[in-house]
Amino acid sequence: MSSDPLTGNGIKALWPTPLSVSRYPDAAQINELLARVFRAMRASDSAADPAAAFYSSGDDLMQRVDLPEFHQLFSFIAESLQQTVKAANAHVWPAKLSLKLEIAGCWFQIQNHGAFHDIHTHGNCSWSGVYYVQLDPPQQRQQHKVLGALNGMTRFYGPYQNWLGGAYMDMGNAYLQQPHFDVCPEPGMLILFPAYLNHKAMPYEGEADRIIVSFNAQIHGAQGDKIFGYAGS
Repeated sequence: MSSDPLTGNGIKALWPTPLSVSRYPDAAQINELLARVFRAMRASDSAADPAAAFYSSGDDLMQRVDLPEFHQLFSFIAESLQQTVKAANAHVWPAKLSLKLEIAGCWFQIQNHGAFHDIHTHGNCSWSGVYYVQLDPPQQRQQHKVLGALNGMTRFYGPYQNWLGGAYMDMGNAYLQQPHFDVCPEPGMLILFPAYLNHKAMPYEGEADRIIVSFNAQIHGAQGDKIFGYAGS
């Protein structure tokens, strides 16, 4: 397989941005339990304001939650990660490659009453993800008189976002002129995305709290992580 992306004719997708959407088939059996556990963990946090509209746990959830249902969820997440990362790297990985997947951090968040999580990226990992445990149904959320269709959405910003403010625009680069992508979350939905991708949890207000599990993942090769040679003199 040639490493030269310009071999042959045609359009080349040089820097694609993969984003994976899947649904956990057993969500209905575990989400209510996870929501109860997370609310209890928040209530036991002496440093937390119980009346606050937003709460984020520490990133050590893998060590703190020892439930079969939680482990089953992360088995599904690990399998989804493996499939997604393999597909994203299909054109650069060697034919035979032994990999180790490590969850570098995992936490839950609870929001309501207009709370949001502003634009950010995740460090210390190559991939990140969010699993939606609980929130109001889409049709109910969208009836909010102020937030409307954006109530509780997750927004991803394209990698060109920082350059569009002063960029020249015409019909030739129309494909760049909608620089964000909104995901309409539902309980049981899993989103996987490159950790460098800017994203935001939009303001949310509903009868049920918006509860998510977020995590960071590292994927290492058994023989190290170096595939390409170093450029330079």
